[in-house]
Amino acid sequence: MREDFEARLSAVREKERKLKERNDALGEPLRKKRKVAVDDETSEADEKQFLLDDYESDADKQLHSNGGPPGYSTETTKLMEKMGMIQPKKQDDSSLDRSSELKVFFCSRTHSQLSQFVGELQRVSLPPGMPPELATNDEEQSEPLKQLSLGSRKNLCINRSVSKLGSQTAINERCIELQQTSSAEHKCPYLPSKDHEELVLDFRDFALAKVRDIEDLAEVGARLGICPYYASRTAIDAAEMVTLPYPLLLQKTAREVLGISLRGHVVIIDEAHNLMNAIEGIYSTQISESQLKRARESLIVYLQKFRNRLKGSNRVYVTQVVRVIDSLLLFVTGLDGANGNGGSMEAERLLSGKGVDQINLAKLVRYISDSKLSRKVEGYVSHVTQQQKASTRNTRDDKSEADVPTLSHVQNFLMTLMNPSKEGRFFWSREGDTCIVRYMLLDPSEHFREIVHDAQAVILAGGTMSPMDDYRQQLFPYLPSLVTFSCGHLIPPSNLLVRTVAADQVGPLDFSFKSRNSTTIMRIGRALLGLAPLVQGGLVVFFPSYSSLEQVASCWRNESLIAKLEMTKQVFWDSRTEPAEATFKAYSQAVATNRKGAILLSVIGGKLSEGINFSDDLGRCVVVVGLPFPNLETPEWKAKMQYLEAKALARGEPAGLASREHAENVCMRAVNQAVGRVIRHKDDWAGIVLMDTRYNQKQIREKLPGWIGESFPADSPSHFFGVVDDAKCFFERKGRA
Repeated sequence: MREDFEARLSAVREKERKLKERNDALGEPLRKKRKVAVDDETSEADEKQFLLDDYESDADKQLHSNGGPPGYSTETTKLMEKMGMIQPKKQDDSSLDRSSELKVFFCSRTHSQLSQFVGELQRVSLPPGMPPELATNDEEQSEPLKQLSLGSRKNLCINRSVSKLGSQTAINERCIELQQTSSAEHKCPYLPSKDHEELVLDFRDFALAKVRDIEDLAEVGARLGICPYYASRTAIDAAEMVTLPYPLLLQKTAREVLGISLRGHVVIIDEAHNLMNAIEGIYSTQISESQLKRARESLIVYLQKFRNRLKGSNRVYVTQVVRVIDSLLLFVTGLDGANGNGGSMEAERLLSGKGVDQINLAKLVRYISDSKLSRKVEGYVSHVTQQQKASTRNTRDDKSEADVPTLSHVQNFLMTLMNPSKEGRFFWSREGDTCIVRYMLLDPSEHFREIVHDAQAVILAGGTMSPMDDYRQQLFPYLPSLVTFSCGHLIPPSNLLVRTVAADQVGPLDFSFKSRNSTTIMRIGRALLGLAPLVQGGLVVFFPSYSSLEQVASCWRNESLIAKLEMTKQVFWDSRTEPAEATFKAYSQAVATNRKGAILLSVIGGKLSEGINFSDDLGRCVVVVGLPFPNLETPEWKAKMQYLEAKALARGEPAGLASREHAENVCMRAVNQAVGRVIRHKDDWAGIVLMDTRYNQKQIREKLPGWIGESFPADSPSHFFGVVDDAKCFFERKGRA
């Protein structure tokens, strides 16, 4: 079996080599393409398709009786199980271990970061897995890596009528709709069927024959005429390395749908400074007053049409959904006389409506999913809307139509009401004319614990993970110890200058929120006027927030300081509203065409502080003004601090220490991420200037990465004039090199 599989891969590699030699790999299909007839024009929907199927709530066999994930028919589920595209219904834990061979699951935050990693894999030649003494072919010096890229439907969908929808959620919803329709001509033509099992295996072979990026897999699927999103699952078992984005690894339901078992394998999480925020984001949710009202209105329209045709449990459950929505709206409308713009509350307040305490939320959520209520209701409402447009000859697009069924938002929010209260909290806030209710996860450790338990090893990797205390306390509180490793940077210490401007001729320089006034802002401006002429290239300045940057811009314009900066270098501003790509492109062009360089004023945690590299002349000096502490007065941060304090007191730690440490750690991780943008390769060099007297505090300096500390002597000058002298020497020396 193994020999046959390797032979198939070898044949695929040889075929692709010949295609490449003929320079027509992009002009000819990899195999005979599956014939697909796509009709973009759909007939008028029959109202019967929106009627709910009979539902027997008391029969457990009716709930996911096909053994597969929700949203698939029994026939589709069996076929996908047979092809290895979904995990068969598990009988016990051992059924998850489908492969005894060690795998590496490499996970990163964004598609672009995964693409960079795959690009590096394509450059690497790995030694053969067979020990030299057992090798039979002396000429074989390397062994191809069987790597697989997994991605979302948005990355892999080849159905143009679906992929053109743009948003991730809209594509997901439409894809599932096309699988559930009873009309064959309306099903997605690329979904694997009984007649194309061999084609799915061909896709698996092409996927593993060489290291491919996610775009390469989409191209293979398009040429074969098979859905790469589903067909790629057949290659998971045989792959040696699987690259995938955060949600597919961190979300348990996503792993189950893909049939991914981590048991006995190695998990590497790149860009791990984002890990805790990513877990909290995945398991947190929100719903707005306008969404609740739209969901209720849609249900009423649906009931007016189908009330007399709904039988048994359908009528009961739909009525319960309306009742729960009414309860949520009762809470929201009751906030009209509340003081302030936000606060926290207990889950019980959201479910205080008449008779809601008698509703089994677990059964209700399951019903919404199994009955496809969200899509039935949204589909019927859209159908009615289209009929009304046709009757009035209104052909304008309805831009207000939701990409995702509004009841899906209700369903997701109801799921959080079933979470243990200790893991998260509920909040409300006013935003414009609407009120929003949020659930925020406070404890990410439990959702990550299963990954740690199953995997043979879990490696968190990142260039700016310092400080590490939060990982120990919030991700691994159940582990007695962690193994940490920190190495120096590729660059020598002489390629980096790190200094703190703690004071100027006026006195200590404090840019905290309470001390942020026009006098302090002008002192910052005059310091930049003294530093900017020394930098031959790009000067990047980070401020704590967009509001502080806007305050600085207003003050400098009033005092004509911007005009003085423009005399030294062209100045560019980050903005809440302007696209980051356009700003960065204009700044890059100015640096490349002007010998003096340019100045970019940006925000820590903003659009230009992560994911953008200021290598070489794009960032010869980075200045961080102030410390970007979060607003600890918001209800969300108060709840987080209270939670951490309760945990710390249970461990016997003194009061106030855990919350202070967490706030400092969040702040310094953001600083470290920003300053790390300017050193991107072994020959790069730059200066780092930290403008605030608080950077001289021991507990703050200790949270800087080790590679920065090597170029930051404890006795280095912290007065502005001394820093300017050191910077002048550094930039003159590097300019002569």
